[in-house]
Amino acid sequence: MGKIIAFANQKGGIGKTTSAINVAACIAECGKKVLVVDCDPQGNCTSGFGINKKSLRFTSYDLLVGRVGAQDAMIRTEFEGISVIPANISLAGAEFELVELDNRAYRLKNELDKVKDEFDYIVIDCPPSLGILTINALGASDGVVIPMQCEYFALEGLSQLMMTIRKTKELYNANLEIAGILITMYNGRLNLSTQVLKELKKYYADKILSEPIPRSVRISEAPSHGLPINYYDKNGKSAKAYLAVAKELMTRI
Repeated sequence: MGKIIAFANQKGGIGKTTSAINVAACIAECGKKVLVVDCDPQGNCTSGFGINKKSLRFTSYDLLVGRVGAQDAMIRTEFEGISVIPANISLAGAEFELVELDNRAYRLKNELDKVKDEFDYIVIDCPPSLGILTINALGASDGVVIPMQCEYFALEGLSQLMMTIRKTKELYNANLEIAGILITMYNGRLNLSTQVLKELKKYYADKILSEPIPRSVRISEAPSHGLPINYYDKNGKSAKAYLAVAKELMTRI
């Protein structure tokens, strides 16, 4: 039975979607079968795998509101072992429509349970918010990865996210665990980065994934080509860092 990992942080611009794309691709590189679920209305995870958001027949929106099942919504990508349930701006409407539906916090879980056995891992990219889409993702997941930058505002946001995770665990998913805190856009030469990482280790030492993701122009370039970093710059530092993270997550979950 496949394990489900959500990438979540209510703060935008911290490498959440980039990490979901690249960890999924690196897990697949290890010979695993991976399904990526884009639950962000921006659809950046979708385009990051080279999928045209304007020509989608079905999306995660259709899945959540019950129009189609997971099998109908998923697209097999050109990348070995990776399928994607895509998203586009239509997903923004789900926030309002789900309020009126039964089992609104379990819509995603109920659909993914039907295909869970077909994959080794399912990776969910959450929107940068703590609304019903994120609750659905956390409610369906075995573990949550929290990508974050080494800055003080990120520390403040982390405590809020931890409260949401605890509440979700209490109300919707008793099996949910924090799989890891992933440090992104890391520059060890900056005093601020080292200070924030030191502060993080005081409270979450056992949760921090051992390989930080370095700040890199190549990581920023890869999505514009519709390629994960291990296809765009396979031998670069960032690709090696994401591969190390993927391997560590597979031992944790």
